[in-house]
Amino acid sequence: MPRYFTLTQARAALPAVGRSIREAVQAKGRYEEAEKVIQDLAQRILIMGGIHVDTQSAEAWKMQRDSGAQTLKNSMERIENMGVLVKDLDIGLVDFPTLFRGEEVYLCWRMDEKDIDHWHGVNDGFAGRKPIDKHFVDNHRGDSA
Repeated sequence: MPRYFTLTQARAALPAVGRSIREAVQAKGRYEEAEKVIQDLAQRILIMGGIHVDTQSAEAWKMQRDSGAQTLKNSMERIENMGVLVKDLDIGLVDFPTLFRGEEVYLCWRMDEKDIDHWHGVNDGFAGRKPIDKHFVDNHRGDSA
């Protein structure tokens, strides 16, 4: 069962969510960089029928990949355990489920934004974001209401 946030609760969770999503985005980048290097090395070995491999460098890239994967997993679990939905790891986009006039919608926040200022319907996505106004604030609720 999803957790529903009020705007106040979502804003209070924002520092922890922000730290975790930034960590996840960075870890994903480190993982992808290392994975590309490892795949390129494997491709060169395959094409050339074997080459001299700098095993120390290869092992360092493997450790970076594995560390990035573990950090990413831990960050995602922290966010999801808070009840927040990760929507896009490339731009650090998350949604906080809430209820607006009895219907599930999302408070939408991207890691480069200072505050949660937008919401959208479950099927609308980022492109359907609407500014949070007084009508929204007065007609939304979280679990505690």
